[in-house]
Amino acid sequence: MTKEPITMTQKAVDRLKVIQQVVGKQLRQQEAAWQLGLSVRQLRRLVSRFRSEGAAGLVSRRLGRRPGNALSDAMRQEVMTLVRNHYADFGPTLACEKLAALHGRKLSCETLRQWMINEGLWKPKARKAPRIHQRRPRRPCRGELIQIDGSPHDWFEGRGSRCTLLVFIDDATGELMALHFTPTETTQAYMKTLRGYLSEHGRPVAIYSDKHSIFRVNRPDCDGQLTQFTRALVSLDIEPIHANTPQAKGRVERANQTLQDRLVKELRLAGICDIDAANAFLARFVKDYNQRFAIAPQNPADAHRPVLHGSQELEWIFSLHDKRTLSNNLTFQYKNREYQLTGRGKGYRLRGAQVTVCEAFNGTVTVLCKGHLLAYRILQKGQPAIPLDDEKTVHQRVEAARKKQHIAPKRKPAPDHPWRHSPIGKAAQDPPAGLPESALEKRTFQLGRKEDILELG
Repeated sequence: MTKEPITMTQKAVDRLKVIQQVVGKQLRQQEAAWQLGLSVRQLRRLVSRFRSEGAAGLVSRRLGRRPGNALSDAMRQEVMTLVRNHYADFGPTLACEKLAALHGRKLSCETLRQWMINEGLWKPKARKAPRIHQRRPRRPCRGELIQIDGSPHDWFEGRGSRCTLLVFIDDATGELMALHFTPTETTQAYMKTLRGYLSEHGRPVAIYSDKHSIFRVNRPDCDGQLTQFTRALVSLDIEPIHANTPQAKGRVERANQTLQDRLVKELRLAGICDIDAANAFLARFVKDYNQRFAIAPQNPADAHRPVLHGSQELEWIFSLHDKRTLSNNLTFQYKNREYQLTGRGKGYRLRGAQVTVCEAFNGTVTVLCKGHLLAYRILQKGQPAIPLDDEKTVHQRVEAARKKQHIAPKRKPAPDHPWRHSPIGKAAQDPPAGLPESALEKRTFQLGRKEDILELG
């Protein structure tokens, strides 16, 4: 008679070997119980069952039976219907959170992950060969080291234009300290975000960034020069640190990956498709994110320091600075404009002096000399210089140019328009006889320009 095969787990196979040694008088019961992690009483039960039923007696009676706490098929079908309709591209962890918060369906993330894998909604990620990087321990205190980075991404999934999220994260706790959406990664955007950070938290000890031209002058012939953003950090007594590789500031890099998954889906659920609405939404998102992912620091002391500068001084710090040397008549050139100091007193003392020109992002120009404000007037205005761009801002310039060029051209005035009855309008319609065609076109063009019309009038 052919014996039927017995299905056993690895745990039962290990027990079988030990029980056979106990039955064969090769091992004491106390030693066997210690090897299997059982009590002597339980071991005796297993020995008795083995003698009466053989190896099959060591197989668990619950093997192959449905667990008592298993979820019903109706529950599984309902959950998977919700996932397909609303969270098809969500990860199992985030989908599990939304099912519990919005639909009242609480289940473990691993259960949902297995269901999504079986339904083809989630593919397990293949483990990559680990790369060896020297692990840097976290800073002990909150506010000692703040990692910053910009994350360009399609945050609105085609519902709005692409933009960049500026991320400030604390190294000690992993807490999001500041988030701000901006069209591109610029000095102005970082200064605005940093100023909001200072008003909410105070001054950190150091800020950790990459080697982008916003943070570091990368030309070898300009070694030691500071960028506008780094100059602001030095003025505020904040230590600037530049990472040599992305892995060196891995906390903010990993936070960017998490935000590109979670924040994108939160914006979708909230129906947000523009930068202003997204920035208003960030405060609620940051609070929930920090409650979920932030950890307690090793040292409970907060390393943030109070801001010692006043509001007006901060305005000057968070502006674009440039140095100029005064001429003998107290004038200097700045962006195709000529400025002259108008302050009363013995102005000749300032001849040849070096002044600091502070240009705010709204276009306001302030002139400082040794911390003192100098009055001025503009002698001559010229065309503004073309600003410089890099690979992160050129797309915004192109989009702005396209919008400007697609503006509908001005229509010709109607036949009964008052302009046609003015002397200038009649001159444009009835030019003097005898003019050649090229001169006629030139005169018509000049008469159509506003500044030429004013000169002729």
